[in-house]
Amino acid sequence: MNDMNNSAQWIERAKKLDCAAISDALDRSGIVGQCYKIAACDPSFRMVGHAYTVLYRLAIPGEEGNVGEYIDDVPPGNVIVIDNQGRDEMTTWGNILTEMAHQRKIAGTVIDGINRDVSLCRDLNYPIYSSGYWMRTGKGRIQLVGLQVSVTIGGVSVNPGDLVCGDPDGVVVVPSAMQEQVLTYAEEIVTRENKVRKSIREGMRMDEARKLQKYHFLQSQDYDQK
Repeated sequence: MNDMNNSAQWIERAKKLDCAAISDALDRSGIVGQCYKIAACDPSFRMVGHAYTVLYRLAIPGEEGNVGEYIDDVPPGNVIVIDNQGRDEMTTWGNILTEMAHQRKIAGTVIDGINRDVSLCRDLNYPIYSSGYWMRTGKGRIQLVGLQVSVTIGGVSVNPGDLVCGDPDGVVVVPSAMQEQVLTYAEEIVTRENKVRKSIREGMRMDEARKLQKYHFLQSQDYDQK
């Protein structure tokens, strides 16, 4: 029960933050967690959840492909994280998976690769983040080879249970063991940036307001020594 309570706590805290603040907090923690060139299929999408990871490889000729039967076992509230090694010539996700994930209340899907059937995810407001979209199927071309294993998304290592957040800026991943530190840093960064904005609105020079809040060092690993 304690693990479930902690899980809910991290998610609720992360929902109040944007990915830019979490990205800055990752930098301050010395963690590479920004998924390069992984973007939302619709700019209105937002997503927070813990990772359920999926790994694909190219199918062997004559081998029967498997591209989605895992979905029945994904816990509600998780983010499905799919590593297709950045392949952009075949999809790993389409409208049947979108409908099923939406029905099961999955938090979203992140793909190191591409998806298709973009219109349905927009209609259902089901968040999908990927490196692009195209219609060519992965059936018969790729094979599911791992569930709940370490994967890579946009150059970022993702493990089962890591915190995954998405918004119009992209996707960030927080290692499960670092959630407390990274979210605390992100919350502090937001507080200090809001103080800069307040001071500017009240007439203070921007350089003075930034200096007062140590703005230029908010992402620094030695921030506390500044």
